[in-house]
Amino acid sequence: MFSKSKINEPAPKSADPAKPAASTAPAKSVPPAPKQNASVSPAPKAKPPASILSSDLHVTGNMKTTGDIQVEGTVEGDIRAHLLTIGESATIKGEVIADDVVINGRIVGRVRGLKVRLTSTARVEGDIIHKTIAIESGAHFEGSVQRQDDPLTRSSDAPKAVAKAPAAE
Repeated sequence: MFSKSKINEPAPKSADPAKPAASTAPAKSVPPAPKQNASVSPAPKAKPPASILSSDLHVTGNMKTTGDIQVEGTVEGDIRAHLLTIGESATIKGEVIADDVVINGRIVGRVRGLKVRLTSTARVEGDIIHKTIAIESGAHFEGSVQRQDDPLTRSSDAPKAVAKAPAAE
């Protein structure tokens, strides 16, 4: 870092605003830009805002993302996300799979999540498979609740794999 061969490079990088004006070395001002981008790389790691499906939107089909979704409209299809928030005016007809699920509206279908929360305005008609669950007073729920250590994987797939292993022996 402090070797004699690099004395000229670190000085323009550390004092970029002052040195480019004093020295006429545009080639030296170009290398700091990639290194500044490297230092800015933690910024893209920042979590992007949730995708919002507004109340006037009607979606037919499945949705899958590694990010967050906030649904205020109607979805007829399955949803897979990291954090899924179902708004009070929202209606989902299909399976919901997410690490965190917050339900304020209506879901007709299965819910799978590590953390599932039904607020007082939630209406769920279907099974809930969870690791942790919270149901507020006033929430309406019709279905079964099952706790699993890994609710995000389909339980129908796991028994098939287990059943095949003993059959092979």
